[in-house]
Amino acid sequence: MYYDAVESMSQPVRTISQGDGVAAKEPGREAEAGFLWDFWYPAVRSAEIRGNRLITAMLLEVPLVLGRTSERRAFAMRDSCPHRGIPLSYGHFDGQTVECSYHGWRFDACTARCVEIPSLTSQDKLKVERVFAGQYPCEEHDGYVWVYMTSRDRKAVDNAAGTRLSESVPAAPSLPVFSKRYKITHLECELPSHVDQGIIGLMDPAHGPFVHQSWFWRSKHSIHEKEKQFEPIPYGFRMSPHSPSSNSAPYQLLKRITGEGVTTTIDFVLPNMRLEEIHSGKMWFSSRATVTPVRRDLCRIDFVAAWNLPFLPVFLFRMFGKTFLRQDQETMIRQAEGLKHDPKLMLIDDADRPAKWYFALKANLLESRRMGTKMEHPMNGPVTLRWRS
Repeated sequence: MYYDAVESMSQPVRTISQGDGVAAKEPGREAEAGFLWDFWYPAVRSAEIRGNRLITAMLLEVPLVLGRTSERRAFAMRDSCPHRGIPLSYGHFDGQTVECSYHGWRFDACTARCVEIPSLTSQDKLKVERVFAGQYPCEEHDGYVWVYMTSRDRKAVDNAAGTRLSESVPAAPSLPVFSKRYKITHLECELPSHVDQGIIGLMDPAHGPFVHQSWFWRSKHSIHEKEKQFEPIPYGFRMSPHSPSSNSAPYQLLKRITGEGVTTTIDFVLPNMRLEEIHSGKMWFSSRATVTPVRRDLCRIDFVAAWNLPFLPVFLFRMFGKTFLRQDQETMIRQAEGLKHDPKLMLIDDADRPAKWYFALKANLLESRRMGTKMEHPMNGPVTLRWRS
């Protein structure tokens, strides 16, 4: 299964070949748009929800309306009234119920259960409590409102199914932190590409000296051979703890300040997360980047970082971080221009092996769900990769 999977990308994007022209088709209904369902995705920043304001978001081509109840509980509903389909986000929210602007149907915000249909008379036999709008599990962590995008019913999740679902849904991701006091910040940008292109760009180790050329980071003249060990983890893979690159100035500065070694660990976990931890003595830096599918041709990077480095103010980190994201965004805009013409693409060893693992993990997960079997991991054990960057 793995050897077939590395030959292809998601069907809606492109076929990547390794020279033999064979492309495996992802199995199952879930692969329609190349999205992975039954996972948590960050929908909006927590700070965007104020008072009884309703806000909208699009995840996996599903329109959502989000808000927060009077008890400060975040909720997410499909942004569509089950009566005539008008977006519920045009309606009124009183802190408990969302009222449709078209006919006044009202829905409990946390369960999406209908509580009133004003046009009904005493002669009507419709049981209002059996009517539901779409509802999705929702949690807040690290300054984000997370939504669990379930595939059980892509149009709506009724109350009974939602109740059963909530019992089996894992907790939403949380950023690891290593002290009580720390600084935290958030950045984001949109990429005009399928989520697969965004993700393999996120884990690509070789583009740094070309895309991210900066006086404070590195230049293409500093390229040298690197060797890193990778190991399998559930639903992903890990770049094992290692000393960071000698051609990255911030790491060397941290080492001089603490007087101790610096170690970095990088994880990639399905469906879309890159986690990085940097430690030097009592100093630490933790970050998470997610690439969230909005539409088939649009995804969004949400980046959150926390640290206890006293010499790194938030404003300075944000300035550098925005530069990095803008460089990635500009590159993806240019790439999208080329992909419009359906070019032949390829992945190479070893620099592109993480991308191959991603496609294999994704394909194997879809296959395991289709067959009802245990997911096969594409890695049998630790692997050493070498590349120049």
